[in-house]
Amino acid sequence: MDVQKRLSEQKLTALHEGLAIPAHPLALTQDRKLDEKRQRALTRYYIDSGAGGIAIGVHSTQFEIRKPEINLFGKVLELAAEEINRAEQQGMNRPFIRVAGICGPLEQAREEAKLAVKLGYDCGLLSMGGLTGLTEEEHLDRVRRIAEIMPVFGFYLQPSVGGRTFSYSFWRAFADIPNVVAIKMAPFNRYQTLDVVRAVMESSRRDEIALYTGNDDNIIGDLLTTYRFPIHGELVEKRIVGGLLGHWAVWTHRAVQLLEEIKAERERGSISSEWLTRNVEVTDCNAAFFDPSHAFHGCIPGIHEVLRRQGLLAGRWCLNPAEELSEGQAEEITRVYEAYPHLHDDAFVAANLERWLKD
Repeated sequence: MDVQKRLSEQKLTALHEGLAIPAHPLALTQDRKLDEKRQRALTRYYIDSGAGGIAIGVHSTQFEIRKPEINLFGKVLELAAEEINRAEQQGMNRPFIRVAGICGPLEQAREEAKLAVKLGYDCGLLSMGGLTGLTEEEHLDRVRRIAEIMPVFGFYLQPSVGGRTFSYSFWRAFADIPNVVAIKMAPFNRYQTLDVVRAVMESSRRDEIALYTGNDDNIIGDLLTTYRFPIHGELVEKRIVGGLLGHWAVWTHRAVQLLEEIKAERERGSISSEWLTRNVEVTDCNAAFFDPSHAFHGCIPGIHEVLRRQGLLAGRWCLNPAEELSEGQAEEITRVYEAYPHLHDDAFVAANLERWLKD
C-alpha cells in the first residue's frame, strides 16, 4: 500500500489560521490550446498577491481538461507546481498550500490523487459532483479511499452547477474520516452551510478540520461569523477561517488584504457594521463575474474577462466554445469596476505584469 500523505504541522497551522486560496483558471490561446506562458503568469500573480495557496484542476480550471482528447489535467498541475517550487527556491518564506482538484468515479479519483501526491500537492479538493448514482454511504466510502492517499479538502458544491444536497448525517460521518483536513462550503445556501458547520462541531475531530467558504454570495458574512452551539452540554465556537474561491481568482491582491483585515477585525472582537455594506459590495461584484441571473452560465468566461481586461489572459476563451459571457454580462462587469474601485487590483497587476509574463 502507498504511504499516506499528511500535511506538515506548519501548513496545518496556516490552514487553520485562515488563507486566501484562489481557484486557478486555465489560460488558452485563441485556438483553445494551452497558453503556457500565461498559465505560468497566473500562478506567479497568485503567489505575488500573497495568496496562501492555489487550487488547480478544479471547476475554474474547467473539467474538460480531463477529456482524453484534451489531456491537460497533469500538465496544469505540473506547471503550477513548478512555479511554486521556483518561488520557494527564490525565498518565499510562508506556507503555500497546493490543492489539487480530484473528481470522477473512485478509480479515476484515486489515480488523480496519486498523481497529485507525486507532483507535490498537499490536499485534494474532492468533488462529489457528477456521481448521481452513488448513495451517501458510497460517497463516504469514496472519501475514505481518497483520504488513504492524501489529505482531503471536502467540497459542498451547489446543485445548480453540478453538486447535490447531502444530509446532516452525511456531513457528520464525513467529519469523522481521518485525514479530512478542511471543508469548503459552497452550497450558496445558509441552511446547508449550517449543516456542515454544526456537523463538524459535533465531531471529536472538530479541531482538526478547518472550515473554508466557497459561498461567493456571502464571502465576508461567512468570514465574520462566529458559530456557537451547545455540544454535549458545553458551548462550542468555531469560525470559517478562510476562503477557497473562484471569486478570488481575480482581484486577488485586494482579496488577500481583505482577508487580513477581517482576521484583524475578528481578533479585536468588535465587528463594525461597515462590513455588512462591504459584504454587499463583494456580492454585487460576484453577481457580475459569476452570472447567477443566467444560472451561472457565464461564471468561467466572467472570471476570464476580468483577467483579460487586466492583461493576464489574452482572451476569455474556454475549452467549450459554447461557454461565453451572457447577454449584458460585460456591461455588468464594467459597472462593478466603476462602482467599487477599492476592490480591484489593476494597479498591482499593471506594475508586475511584464515580469510575470517573462519566460
